[in-house]
Amino acid sequence: MMLVRAYGHRAHGRHALAIGGIALALLLAGCSGGTGGSGGSGSGSGGYGAPSSQAPAPAASGLGVADSSLGKIVVDGEGMTAYMFDKDTQGTKTSACTGECLAKWPPILSDSSTPKADGVTGTLATIDTPDGKHQVTLDGWPLYTFAGDAAKGDVNGQGVGGIWWVLSPAGEKIGG
Repeated sequence: MMLVRAYGHRAHGRHALAIGGIALALLLAGCSGGTGGSGGSGSGSGGYGAPSSQAPAPAASGLGVADSSLGKIVVDGEGMTAYMFDKDTQGTKTSACTGECLAKWPPILSDSSTPKADGVTGTLATIDTPDGKHQVTLDGWPLYTFAGDAAKGDVNGQGVGGIWWVLSPAGEKIGG
């Protein structure tokens, strides 16, 4: 993607930091779900298609609760933060995140139509993806992880584009 050389001079370090910040801003802007493009408005033929080779693998089955800078939040079976998408309709049978959106916001999948959870008090269910997998829902909201979260406890997707939100264990949107 981007190669930055370190020359040992302070000025170059600042340039590398600035370049890294710009790269993160571009990643987040591409995920904002604005009109047209990669945000996944759900208005195209889209579907779940093959995610790009840079997309993380789908999460393990099951949900849990973790402490974060936002308080107690829902996480997937690998401890990564779960998000809901404002462009989805609560109680929907299909996801509004399609195409390139799914490369940045992979759905949280379950091995069965009755997902398991530890500490989650909201209502769990699934919707079927076009390829026959089970995407987990919490209180009717399809759940996703964010490719910009690198470690457990990261909440880098919170508020992206004003449409992506972390959920409480009760299934309530945090923020927004």
